[in-house]
Order: sequence, then structure tokens, then C-alpha cells
Amino acid sequence: MKQPARILIVEDEPAIAELIAVNLRHNGLAPVWAEDGEAAQREIDAVLPDAILLDWMLPGATGVQLARRWRGDARTRGVPILMLTARGDEPDKVAGLDAGADDYITKPFSTQELLARIRAVLRRRAPEKSEERVALAGLTLDAATHRVSWEGKPLKLGPTEFKLLHYLMKHPERVHSRQQLLDRVWGDHVFLEERTVDVHVKRLREALGPAGGLVETVRGAGYRITAQPAGA
Repeated sequence: MKQPARILIVEDEPAIAELIAVNLRHNGLAPVWAEDGEAAQREIDAVLPDAILLDWMLPGATGVQLARRWRGDARTRGVPILMLTARGDEPDKVAGLDAGADDYITKPFSTQELLARIRAVLRRRAPEKSEERVALAGLTLDAATHRVSWEGKPLKLGPTEFKLLHYLMKHPERVHSRQQLLDRVWGDHVFLEERTVDVHVKRLREALGPAGGLVETVRGAGYRITAQPAGA
């Protein structure tokens, strides 16, 4: 029997944490609560969660600092992070995404929205069902093994960046608008803004290193992956 997805709730307000935990349990998930970064790290060291709900404002290390730390650790790099924040301003949302969060949700939020976002990040983490292997100009992606390499050297990508790269590589040279990418890669874009695409493209380029230039911005139109980047 498949184990329920383990969701680590990093939240310093017990009432909010308990409310979230009750709703997650009622919907077939396995919540674990940590009140600060130290407690969260102990839980992660013991059992790697399937996703992390991370409050922005915490005692000690902030949610943004923790997201950066976990994105920099090979063991936790692929774990989806959903930032819980009372900060609804655009710069704060972008800061959370830049720190490594896969998504954000602004308090107060509905149970259904929270569950939809959790299911969405869990879906994006799941390996592609296709056993397809695609290659472009020295860049290779194997959907079956969830591996990416550049000229034979392995690269580390987060789950969302992997799906984004897979889609772009399946449609090389074609320009995709931000909305098209939300439709095709996220599929749950009802909750997401187009700016989210820009942040994940930036992270994809950084993860690709020397191959990052293959992902081009087409001004006023969107993004494409090309075997002949303009700066080459």
C-alpha cells in the first residue's frame, strides 16, 4: 500500500500549524510539525519529507534563509517548498521564489487552495511517465531516470526546472509565451502569476551552467530553447 505523502509544516504559531495538520490528515496526507528551523532540520535529517510548507516569518532563521539552505543541500534540493506568507507584495513573492520556493501562498488562504497547491507541487515532483530521452546541442535529458547532463557531465535540477526543461527540449526552437508554459508545464496555473515563469527560467539557466545560454528570452514573446544561441 502506498504511503501517504509526508508534509513538513514549518510554522511557529501552534494554532495555525494544527489547523493545517488536521486538514492535511483529513485529505490523506501525513503532516509533521516543526516550530522553527532547528526543529525542521531535525525532522528532515530523520526522514526526508515529500514537500515542505514553510512560513516566511520564523524565530531564528527566516523561511527565506531556510529555503536557500535546503536548496543548496544535495539531499533536500529536490524537495518542493511552498512558502506560507502574510506578505502579498510582488517583491516579497519574487524573493521567496528566488530563494528556492516552488510556490507561495498568501495568508489567509482556503483549505482547498492549500491542498490544490500541495498536490500540484507533488505532481511536479513525480518523474515523467514517459521513457523519453531528448538531446540538444550537448544537453541530454532522460525522463525515465530523471537525469540531465551537459556534454556528459551530470547537472542538478529541481523538480519544476526539470519539467520546464523537458517541455522546452521536446519543442526546440519554438517560442512559448509565459501563459503557454504555465498551461503546459504547471497545469495548475489558476493560482500562479506569469512572473513565476521568469523566476523558474532564471533558476533553470543557473542550474544548466554553461548550457544556460541555450534557453533564450524572446523579447515581448516568451522563451525558447535553441541549439544555436544568439550569443554563440
